[in-house]
Amino acid sequence: MSKIIASAAIRGAYKIVAQAEEKWQQAMDKWGANEPVGFPNTAYYLPVIYGILGEKVAKVGDMERILKRCRSLLPPPVREVHPLPYLAPALDAGMATFFAEEIIEAIRYLEQPDFYLTGEEISDSKIWLGAADDVIMRKRGIEFVDGTAPGFAAVLGAAPTSEIAAKIAQELQQKNIYVFMAAEYNGKRFSEQLVEAGVQIGWPTRLVSYGPDITAAVFAMGFATRAALSFGGIEPGDFRRVLIYNKDRIFAFALPLGYVTDEWYANAAGAINFGFPAIADTPIPEVLPTGITTYEHVISNVPHDEIVAKAIETRGLKITVSEVPIPVAFGPAFEGERVRGEDIYLETGGGRTPMVEWVTSKRMEDVEDGKIEVIGPELADVKAGSQLPLAIAVEVAGRNMQDDYEPILERQIHHLINYAQGLMHIGQRDIAWLRVSKQAVEKGFKLSHIGTILHAKLHQDFGRIFDKLQVKLYTEEDKVKEIVEKAKEVYATRDARIEGMTDETTEIYYSCTLCQSFAPSHVCVISPERTGLCGSYNWMDCKAAFEINPTGPNQPVEKGETVDTKLGQWKGVNEFVAKASRGKIDHYNFYSIVHDPMTTCGCCECIAVVLPLCNGIMTVNREYTGETPCGMKFTTLAGTIGGGISTPGFVGHGKYNTTQKKFVIGDGGLLRMVWMPKSLKEEIAERFNARAKELGAPDLLDKIADETVGTSEEAILPFLEQKGHPALTMDPILG
Repeated sequence: MSKIIASAAIRGAYKIVAQAEEKWQQAMDKWGANEPVGFPNTAYYLPVIYGILGEKVAKVGDMERILKRCRSLLPPPVREVHPLPYLAPALDAGMATFFAEEIIEAIRYLEQPDFYLTGEEISDSKIWLGAADDVIMRKRGIEFVDGTAPGFAAVLGAAPTSEIAAKIAQELQQKNIYVFMAAEYNGKRFSEQLVEAGVQIGWPTRLVSYGPDITAAVFAMGFATRAALSFGGIEPGDFRRVLIYNKDRIFAFALPLGYVTDEWYANAAGAINFGFPAIADTPIPEVLPTGITTYEHVISNVPHDEIVAKAIETRGLKITVSEVPIPVAFGPAFEGERVRGEDIYLETGGGRTPMVEWVTSKRMEDVEDGKIEVIGPELADVKAGSQLPLAIAVEVAGRNMQDDYEPILERQIHHLINYAQGLMHIGQRDIAWLRVSKQAVEKGFKLSHIGTILHAKLHQDFGRIFDKLQVKLYTEEDKVKEIVEKAKEVYATRDARIEGMTDETTEIYYSCTLCQSFAPSHVCVISPERTGLCGSYNWMDCKAAFEINPTGPNQPVEKGETVDTKLGQWKGVNEFVAKASRGKIDHYNFYSIVHDPMTTCGCCECIAVVLPLCNGIMTVNREYTGETPCGMKFTTLAGTIGGGISTPGFVGHGKYNTTQKKFVIGDGGLLRMVWMPKSLKEEIAERFNARAKELGAPDLLDKIADETVGTSEEAILPFLEQKGHPALTMDPILG
């Protein structure tokens, strides 16, 4: 390893550790040893420290032993004549740097609680997002498991100009790579340059502005560490497996842009521990494969128009990006983009105009593959700020096409349109909403390009189930209303078909083992009346997925002989679960939260918990970050039961499943629900009320407590008694 790099990294580590010690002493003087510290809404404490050392830093006083560990890791400064290799001491210094930076940033949260934003998006006046909470971690981290995001780039400093920064960011976005940003160079920061260039930043666009200082770079390492703990099933303190997991599974790299300071070198040395190389735009010493490393760890002086390609080549990322012939950038990184106010060129749907999306099957002779028609005005025919009605009719034909596949294809329209830069799409069916930006139109985007996107991507992803596809886009109101009426008839038929299916009359269920990479013993079995706990898969989705990919994670499961009708247990399902969990789980019940409930992974939309005092159950959705009557927040619950185990009294489930007829029916069903967050009540109110009416309790939702009533069993019980909640007169739930 370069003597210059080792010397600089060790000097930088000394500076950052000294800064942490000073901040800690100030915190001790002001608040004392018992003051709570940590990053908001996470069960991982300070994650690098927790993951590498297994130490829980929960109070200011806990930091003292970590700082002593930092000092013990710091090697002596490199001497003029040094007989030993430089790599190991520099790596130790790098790890001490990360520990110290987490302490610095945790104290910043204590000193300036409003410095960092909460949530995924920036505001008009603040752009620093700070540490990702566990909701964001679960939502975004899974993309590194399923391949949606091949890796992340940790960008330090700033590009020479905002235009160069925007080009680098867009190239990374197009390759689906997250961009984590921190530090400054010459008074400029990469994230601020992107804002200046009119680029939307935040988690939704994968451009994450962690913080203004170099110490914020540790948030990227915390994200990587939590990925190993959450999705790799690694125990805190098992540092070797944490580091190997990141080297082999989290394909990340650093892009230092500008003069590399001692502190930057220290962070780069820390990143090498994780297998993350640094590719710089300045002429610094390099670390190349000379027996110490198996691939380049520091590469320098790379031109800005080559730096992304060089980083991807160095790190060995597998990028699968299919070219879609449209004039704007295209990729998942643009899915969270927003088009607002003065940026809007065209708006359709969203209650402003009629809009509908419909996939329908046709005879082979009635479909001309690749044909795209716009019936009515095109974008060039209207002025900026206009509104139009819109019907997107996708007509498919194929020997293997079935009616059950239509909603699967239809559901793709939402995210595929959102992948186009400058387009914002919300909703589906006849409640869709589309905005096209002025910038997209300036680049040459037309409504016909929506057809281009759908033809290219649906063929690529679902070509097994159809042979030909054509798209018709109607922008004349009478035609749009005609399509709306036709589509509504089909929607009603589809809904009746899935709603009419029952577990009793269905002999084949479907598995989903997609989450086993981070919950090895978890086996989700999906039936018509129990959708997947992630909320992404119902029985028909799994059936279609199996047809499309017969060797994939969705396999048919013969339910076999009934073991328990009330609780929902079958011999064939048990046999499949035992095999798929490698013997860890030999049975579970579909319809019970009390008796051997289904296993839960970390991707569940909701978690239900028994509340014994109220003789009922509560449920909490991932988006709700507050306290709950069971004494645990969602993140704590997910960390406790989300590893693929069956936990009596707790079970993960999807939002849709809450109002299905078999929801915990073995323990009394929906009538047991006594608490849920107000936002969830509002979200599922229509379906909930319909189901409650079927149960003879049409006002049940009004009798369910939420956080405005209380967040403890003792607080909500009087409310339930006053409202006459049916759970209070049912048989004991734990009897």
